[in-house]
Amino acid sequence: MFGDVTRVGANFHAMEAWSNLKKVNGDIGQIQSRLSTGKRINSAEDDTSGYALSKHLESRARGLSQALDNVGTAKNVLNIGEGGYQSQMSILQTVKEKLTQASDGSFSDAQRGAIGDQIESLLQEFDDISNDTLFNDNALFSGSAIAFQVGEGNGDTLSVTFDVSNRNIVGEDRSNLDFNYDGDAVTAVVSDGVASDLASGTVTVDSVKGVDAVGDETTLDAGDYSVDAATGVVTFDQDSDILAGTYTISYSYDSTAAAGVTGTTEDVELREEWSDLTQAQAQSGISTLDSAIKSLAKSIQSVGDSNARLSSKEESLSLAISNTEATRSRIEDADFAKEQMNMMKLQILQQTSVSAFTQSNSAPQVVLSLFR
Repeated sequence: MFGDVTRVGANFHAMEAWSNLKKVNGDIGQIQSRLSTGKRINSAEDDTSGYALSKHLESRARGLSQALDNVGTAKNVLNIGEGGYQSQMSILQTVKEKLTQASDGSFSDAQRGAIGDQIESLLQEFDDISNDTLFNDNALFSGSAIAFQVGEGNGDTLSVTFDVSNRNIVGEDRSNLDFNYDGDAVTAVVSDGVASDLASGTVTVDSVKGVDAVGDETTLDAGDYSVDAATGVVTFDQDSDILAGTYTISYSYDSTAAAGVTGTTEDVELREEWSDLTQAQAQSGISTLDSAIKSLAKSIQSVGDSNARLSSKEESLSLAISNTEATRSRIEDADFAKEQMNMMKLQILQQTSVSAFTQSNSAPQVVLSLFR
């Protein structure tokens, strides 16, 4: 040791003390960074594998949190749909009550006609509810599936279908509330035709399309209607018992406005008038309403089942988020008690390192005594 002290070209002890002091200062800086951010890992350098794990867990937790928000939105959509169905159910119950009333023989034809007018008004409102039940401007009662993202992974979806529910297709079993069209020469439905836009020649009716009892497109046979080729007027008076509903007529003709052959369409309603309600129709209508009520009840039940599943997913997601966050925190976040304990230790080491450095730096001065 004496030889080391007498060689002043390199102060080994001072350099070692300085190295230790530099290390202690670096460790103190790292702890101060952890205490200021609350994170044990502030860069990949701090813990490379821990950084990768924590970011993966953070991604999962954030995805689960958004999925939980999506579940809340999905429940809102289902509640809107169920609200529309419930309003329609109330109308069906009222219509059933009115048909039961009209089935009684004590009423005159005129009185039944008044009841029929009220039923027609209720059914128009039934259709309005179907058209007005929307979410983000999208019609819910379209029969199309809505896929809700209820998890953080690809494919974690819940598909919900709202059954079509209008006066001609009610609920899961697709009941038809209107009496089938059975026109005659007196009560026949007649289209407007295209005479006002016809430049020359004749009009061709390409097709008359509607939907069948299960909501699929159907085309009427040519024998179900007659066409006035000079005007395009279509008359449905063939006593053909056409399924009640809305039908679209497609015309082809030489148009004045378009200056050439063009095609256009016209919608017509084919159904027996409720204002002509008879006792026999009222009695048969009771069975129809019973079927429609059961059909709509199934649709409401289906929405309720989906809502119950969403509630279960909501609970599961909340638990998954809590545990994922706990795991991420254990890897990435700083333990303040542990960091503060290490800080106190390093502060003591910092003071002793400074003292040792000072002493080591002054030790070679003893060599000056050899020149006295």
